[in-house]
Amino acid sequence: MPNPHTALHVDHVVTATRAWLERAVIGLQLCPFARAVYVNEQVRYAVSDAQTPMALAEALERELRTLVQTEASVLDTTLLIHPQVLTAFLDYNDFLGVANETVEGLGFDGVVQIASFHPAYQFAGTACGDVTNFTNRSPYPMLHLLREASVRRAVASFPDAPNIYQRNLDTMRRLGAAGWTALALDAP
Repeated sequence: MPNPHTALHVDHVVTATRAWLERAVIGLQLCPFARAVYVNEQVRYAVSDAQTPMALAEALERELRTLVQTEASVLDTTLLIHPQVLTAFLDYNDFLGVANETVEGLGFDGVVQIASFHPAYQFAGTACGDVTNFTNRSPYPMLHLLREASVRRAVASFPDAPNIYQRNLDTMRRLGAAGWTALALDAP
């Protein structure tokens, strides 16, 4: 019998993630390609109950297979959210190697890529509190599974694509930590 508390937890995680997508990723235009898949409901929110990196690797493999086996018009991207494992950023960062090896091991290299988001995300060479880190800060640790073909099409249709990264840094600097906090995106 399903645990009703688990369902409530999953609903809360998805609600917080959707708010982050709406207010930060789409609202601040951190990813100009996100709006279309969001509006067309082509985003899968897969909340993993994994409590170990091994269990998360198994969930990742299942989600990669699901993404590749489903028509892009139905499912274009997956957010594999894992609130109970890899909550420390350095552990999460170390796991990204495993995640990329999983993509390669399944033969999906060039088919799917993984973008990384974490509540304590920190780019190399930045201080923890540097506001530019917030471009990749999400309410919960997550692995964003993207179809390479969709990324290529989106980049080709967006003439300013090479400047997205710099524009995002500028946006975060203008917004500042106080502005980010005002978005109320952190998970409780």
